[in-house]
Amino acid sequence: MVYQPGNNNPFAIPSKHGEMPTFVVRASKPQLPPVDVILETAEVVSLPMRTRFRGIAVREAMIFRGLKGWGEFSPFLEYDDVESANWLAAGIEAAWQGPPPAVRDTVPVNATVPAVPADQVAEILARFPGATTAKVKVAEAGQTLHDDVERVAAVRELIPRVRIDANGAWDVPTALEAISAIGDVEYVEQPCASIKELAAVRRVVDVPIAADESIRRAEDPLLVARAEAADIAVLKVAPLGGMRKVLALNTALKMDVVISSALDTAVGMAASVATAAALPMLDHACGLGTGVLLERDVAPSFVPRHGAVSPRLVTPDDDLPLAAPDRIAWWEARLRRCHAVLMAR
Repeated sequence: MVYQPGNNNPFAIPSKHGEMPTFVVRASKPQLPPVDVILETAEVVSLPMRTRFRGIAVREAMIFRGLKGWGEFSPFLEYDDVESANWLAAGIEAAWQGPPPAVRDTVPVNATVPAVPADQVAEILARFPGATTAKVKVAEAGQTLHDDVERVAAVRELIPRVRIDANGAWDVPTALEAISAIGDVEYVEQPCASIKELAAVRRVVDVPIAADESIRRAEDPLLVARAEAADIAVLKVAPLGGMRKVLALNTALKMDVVISSALDTAVGMAASVATAAALPMLDHACGLGTGVLLERDVAPSFVPRHGAVSPRLVTPDDDLPLAAPDRIAWWEARLRRCHAVLMAR
């Protein structure tokens, strides 16, 4: 891509302060838009959650506009700049390149059940009409295996297919005990933190093992496949650097794939749904219904209908719930640092 700053550029889009410099594709290897161009339309939002999820009660995100639509930059607060730079690359791709061609009109999604008490499960599942698969969070800090067993049992009463996600919290003996106690599931996502541990668990249990963090937070995302440590790859668009990188990784991994969100706003979710819609094969429900966990979104959320969502472009609402000025400054500084990381790659 070649930066063209002219005031009369026919490809320029309106910004807060008039015409915005733009980019025209002229090479196979795109360059980055300058950081000030990204910040020209950037907004930082603060979105309250309906239920605490991944320890988060309020989701912060930065969204910005490019030639092909909107992009999102929302790495979790504890992530360092090197890891967070992938999220910025994904947002830039969405805003300046747009989605890849779709091969399907709808994407099946799973219900997502946070680590809530069993008596709250029905309320959570009611937000996912038509879902036939549920992903249940387990191994929450401060909870017990009994809590997990009770929660999964409550889900089974309402949803026929259940998968569990431990976010790498177990060691191998604990994982084996928990998997046995919880019983039949579609798969166990990231039972342990390391690839070596995943492989050890996979050799012993009959249930399929899925890898998430061991792919998206690894220096080599293909190591899981080479180590035969998982049956299923859970791929998240933002942490892996964008839609097209995920599609390329899907080809390289040669295993079943589930596309999942990273607690995206509707802007980020649009990119995740577009990726799932572009996969050549899709045999499992995807984790793309988490917009219903937000009390307020930046645009109408991707709410499952008959257990599925459809790809679409998203334009944010005019009355966005903006973050406080100090948080806006924090995110702008973070974007500048992450942009510098991308420029150095």
